[in-house]
Amino acid sequence: MKVGVPKEIKTHEYRVGLTPGAVREYVAAGHSVLIETSAGAGIGATDDNYRKASATILDSAREVFASSEMIVKVKEPQPSEWTQLRENQILFTYLHLAPDPEQANGLMKSGCTAIAYETVTDAHGGPPLLAPMSEVAGRLAIEAAGRP
Repeated sequence: MKVGVPKEIKTHEYRVGLTPGAVREYVAAGHSVLIETSAGAGIGATDDNYRKASATILDSAREVFASSEMIVKVKEPQPSEWTQLRENQILFTYLHLAPDPEQANGLMKSGCTAIAYETVTDAHGGPPLLAPMSEVAGRLAIEAAGRP
């Protein structure tokens, strides 16, 4: 499968859908990974780090969306990204659809299969992708509360 990782464009979002280590795992499993140039800058991962992990670096998000069977993001797709999604393409990211009917409609119009991290459960019914994020948020809440 061709897995694409565009740069996150939501304001103040610096994470990236796959780290170079995760890219190595995908490639070892037989997939190819396409990364938008500078997508990992917010976490200190360079294009060379991704190349060393066997990713292909593409110049634009448009190229990533057009060339990939699955798109992996961190945050919900922004309006300019909905129009790039298509039928028979998988989107894997946090979605938060309940408060955002415009996003839900945009995703439905695209025809893609959208899988929200927050809905994935393990064999015991737990949220393996949501639990670590909730833990981080809980720890940061304490620090935020202590600020004047």
